[in-house]
Amino acid sequence: MSRSVNLEPSRQVADLPETELRLKRLTDFLISLAAILSLAPVMIACALAIRLDSPGPALFRQRRIGRFGKHFEIYKFRTMRIGTPDLSTEEMLKLPSPVTSVGKFLRKTSLDELPQLFNVLKGEMSIVGPRPALYNQTELTAMRQSRGVLRFPPGVTGWAQVNGRDELADSAKVDLDTWYCDNYHYILDWQIIFATFTAIVSRRGAF
Repeated sequence: MSRSVNLEPSRQVADLPETELRLKRLTDFLISLAAILSLAPVMIACALAIRLDSPGPALFRQRRIGRFGKHFEIYKFRTMRIGTPDLSTEEMLKLPSPVTSVGKFLRKTSLDELPQLFNVLKGEMSIVGPRPALYNQTELTAMRQSRGVLRFPPGVTGWAQVNGRDELADSAKVDLDTWYCDNYHYILDWQIIFATFTAIVSRRGAF
């Protein structure tokens, strides 16, 4: 996607650990490729279950904010009924649940996130980074821009995900994302990856 928000990347690219970011990208590529190949049967089973459970495609695409504010299409397994509006988790909780039966299981186990491995493989996302905001979450995007968060690629999981996930307010998420970006080092990504598995098993902070 070529559209983007109005950003000035000069502030964001300063003082980035470029060597570690190259290592981060190489790690992302190898992990995503290996995961896609090994988890192919699981993803095929998820896709079939979705198609049998409700009308519509198995794959869900949605515009999100990427690095430097560039828009891209995130891939997920569809967990909601066709026609559900593009809303944040907080806004969605105010409406009757549009989540399908299979979708509940996919969300509970975080299997709906698996197609994002293709975003990582393409370089649009990283395994670890700030979770990408919806294209219409302008206030959140503005906060991230002002704090320099958008200088990093968005992640499948992140520091905010292992410290509260959906129960956090946007301002708290931005604080955590800022800490991650300002204190980034390669080993931190691996610590977050291992902590993510614990968060998934415990269902801590997920709605």
